[in-house]
Amino acid sequence: MRSIIRVLVSAFALWLTTLIVGGSGDHGVWIDPVNTDDSGYLLTLVLVALVFGLVNGTLGKVIRIVSIPLYIVTLGLFGLIVNGIMFAVVAWLSDLAGFGLRVDGFWWGVLAAVVMSILSGIMNGLLGTGKKREG
Repeated sequence: MRSIIRVLVSAFALWLTTLIVGGSGDHGVWIDPVNTDDSGYLLTLVLVALVFGLVNGTLGKVIRIVSIPLYIVTLGLFGLIVNGIMFAVVAWLSDLAGFGLRVDGFWWGVLAAVVMSILSGIMNGLLGTGKKREG
């Protein structure tokens, strides 16, 4: 149940991120829905949130472990670049599917990753979904 709530929180954070970072027209970060009605847009947000979870759970962990020396040298700022790369990977995977996340450039992806991390952290903190289970 907690996993489903976390995916929905990520989908909501992604929607807010597209509102904040999305520019006018096809600039910034935006969602290209499956179809034009509201349910297609919501389905696309949930699917992209699932892809985010899968990419961060697999490729993200590998990249973070391999780049530990760069994290140390840059005092953690390299994490912004890694998050931008993860955003670009999700956009690339959704582009292969023909719908989903669109990013205008790498630095838009970095900015969107920062905004989405902040929003997800706040919402997971408020809902208590980020806590580990006890016992």
